[in-house]
Amino acid sequence: MPAHVSESDSTPDPTSTTGTTDPLAHERAHLAASRAALRGMREDVQALDIRDVTANWVNAAVLQAQIDDRIKALADLSHTPLFFGRLDYLHAVGGELAEGAEGERFYIGRRHVHDAVGDPMVIDWRAPVSQPYYQASRTNPQDVGLRRRFGYTGGELTAYEDEHLTDPAEAEHTSRLLQAEIERPRVGPMRDIVATIQPEQDEIVRSGLGGTICVQGGPGTGKTAVGLHRVAYLLYAHRERLARTGTLVIGPNRSFLHYIEQVLPALGELEVKQATVDDLVRTGVEVRGEDEAATAVVKGDARMAEVLRRAIRSHVTAPVEPVVVVRGSRRWRVPAYEVQEMVDELLARDMRYGAAHEALPQRIAHAVLVRMEEAGEAPDDRVQNAVARNPAVKAAVKAVWPAVDPAKVVLRLLSDAEFLAAHAEGLLSEEEQKRLLWAKPARSVKSAKWSAADAVLIDEAGDLVARTHSLGHVVLDEAQDLSPMQYRAVGRRCSTGSATVLGDLAQGTTPWSTESWGEALFHLGKGDAVVEELTAGFRVPREVIAYASRLLPVISPGLAAVESVRESPGSLVVRGVAGGAEGLDAAVVAACEESLRHEGSIGLIAADARIPALGAALAAAGHAHLSPGEETTAASRLTLVPASLAKGLEYDYVVLDEPAAVVDGEPDERTGLRRLYVALTRAVSGLTVLHAAPLPGALA
Repeated sequence: MPAHVSESDSTPDPTSTTGTTDPLAHERAHLAASRAALRGMREDVQALDIRDVTANWVNAAVLQAQIDDRIKALADLSHTPLFFGRLDYLHAVGGELAEGAEGERFYIGRRHVHDAVGDPMVIDWRAPVSQPYYQASRTNPQDVGLRRRFGYTGGELTAYEDEHLTDPAEAEHTSRLLQAEIERPRVGPMRDIVATIQPEQDEIVRSGLGGTICVQGGPGTGKTAVGLHRVAYLLYAHRERLARTGTLVIGPNRSFLHYIEQVLPALGELEVKQATVDDLVRTGVEVRGEDEAATAVVKGDARMAEVLRRAIRSHVTAPVEPVVVVRGSRRWRVPAYEVQEMVDELLARDMRYGAAHEALPQRIAHAVLVRMEEAGEAPDDRVQNAVARNPAVKAAVKAVWPAVDPAKVVLRLLSDAEFLAAHAEGLLSEEEQKRLLWAKPARSVKSAKWSAADAVLIDEAGDLVARTHSLGHVVLDEAQDLSPMQYRAVGRRCSTGSATVLGDLAQGTTPWSTESWGEALFHLGKGDAVVEELTAGFRVPREVIAYASRLLPVISPGLAAVESVRESPGSLVVRGVAGGAEGLDAAVVAACEESLRHEGSIGLIAADARIPALGAALAAAGHAHLSPGEETTAASRLTLVPASLAKGLEYDYVVLDEPAAVVDGEPDERTGLRRLYVALTRAVSGLTVLHAAPLPGALA
């Protein structure tokens, strides 16, 4: 059996080299020394004098900003364990030991810490030498004799647990400390899982930067945490490259981003930006309108990309007059047919519209220079640039290949039935075209009530005019809910980089949610991505996930159910309530009060339409509540969550109000059942389902 030591234990540590008979005291001493070393590292950076190494104020400002970031990264978070594990290797890493000598020992933590002479006190979990902490097993010990896990209360080390990987007499076991860490009450924002990463998760985290990975994972499999830790790993392994190209985490909504925003800083990574898809595409228009579901589905269809391409290309017209350039006493003539050949060549190359608009005057100017050379002149590049700026050339380009405003193109498509029909012919049906057209056309870009789907169309049109800047790596979470056009918008942001795509097909809760990862990755422009599936659940109790999985045959046939590793008898309560709406409200308040007797966070999840009534019922009973995105604290642990915002969130205890209302609140039954599946799987320790109406058939 593994050694499990609490604060009162004093079992000798056979691997200790300090001579102490109290291994827990020895480990606490190493923790104290490591914290002191980290403080020393921070003080060394704070004491740097840059006055003699900067040539000017610009260099000084840049260097000072880098120093400030380094100081932040070296902050010691008192309630965050500096190290969570230890590896005792049988031999020296990368070499062999003399007979009778001991192997090397490494403490594994969230960041690297070294002492005053540069010797490591804590090794970063991302370093190659740390990988066996996650991957070593009895069948493949990877030269590790002992793996030790540490237990903490707050920031104080209180326990340890050993695995002797090369001892055949020691039985396989499930780590109690690992289980306790997974089940630790959740108060505050999402925390990192660096101490509990599983082998199959670690393989995804440490996969290379060059390729895109798609992770299909059911509720509680840790896919979001895996994606965030993958970013942290890539920044460690490819820091210089990603510092130049940038990284971005894309989430479904602001509440979700607020919930996850502390994970990367806790791992020492401060520079990763976060955004929603709507944030990415709202660059120039204000979103004030909302589409009906059927309209949004058409606007999000990939066929709209070709409609937009045709509409933008329609601004190119055939030249009807020659271009005549006057320079001094000479006139240089480029006939219309030659200009047409230039236009045809640019169209054939399928250049972006704006790039071709910039190239055409240079092509015309080059033709003029050829005539000058034939006449015996010797023009240079400066002459060509001057000719390209000639009024006659500029007028010709304006007539043949005019500049276009992407928002105005989309405005015309949604307002002008003839313009839309001309460019949607053979792509969209008449019914689909009618859905796109505004009942009351807007007069201008500024006055239009743009929807979120319209902003994506404008973004696509903008990319057809000028290439969108690409980042080095993008993490896209809850990806199953995106439309093809939204996938294209994200794909443009990593066209020359890679991506980590995270999601669960069974949790697709938009009318345009994807049916397969192959289709989604095609629209993302990453058709060669590797798809990995996480099926082991660590968050949701077995009883709860089994209950929710009753919906899978209806909402996502063929998708494997999550197999939870956590058995928790009594974690699921399903209770019918009499007395109509008033009786249900009272029962919900009582269930919240019962949950509040436990430690940890409580989420009351309900159909969006039920939120006002439940908020009033809680207030009448004297219970204050938070909204999604507001940080829970020890004094304020109850959050009232609309079902539409529950995705990606987790609570120790969940009270789910009226499942039938959650289903009925969506445009169709499949989407409603998927929304219910999400709501049912937010609990870590316990779920109480209350209903006055009959349960949905698939659940009952």
